[in-house]
Amino acid sequence: MGLTSRYGVSLHAYAVFSNHYHLIVETQEPSVLPRFVQHFHGETGRYANQRDHTPGRKVWYQYWDTYLDDTTSLYSRWKYVLDNPVRHGLVKDPEQYRWCSARAFIHLGSDRAVVSTVLQFKADAVSVVDDYEPLAPVE
Repeated sequence: MGLTSRYGVSLHAYAVFSNHYHLIVETQEPSVLPRFVQHFHGETGRYANQRDHTPGRKVWYQYWDTYLDDTTSLYSRWKYVLDNPVRHGLVKDPEQYRWCSARAFIHLGSDRAVVSTVLQFKADAVSVVDDYEPLAPVE
């Protein structure tokens, strides 16, 4: 069973970097979010440490969440997450970044109207703590 299924969370968008990540998840039970994030930190931290040969290193330190209570906020943030690899200068097109959901969302998104709408949104006004400079990923 996958992590999202286990916690009853729908993952809409992600961008994962060497030193931070962005997720957009939906849940009908907000109280599961801290447990989901803790489990996510554990799983991805172990993966990163195995890949980097650094057992026991602390990878993620904290998280912030934001309740997106209207479609304008949701779609703006969604676009922000999809464009984040470009914003950090890692790629010229978000579809090129392996650790981002942009390619799957754009080409496999089941609701084409949502895909089209999200891609038209501007993310300039999104206010997110994101002044971290990630390392280029090891492929």
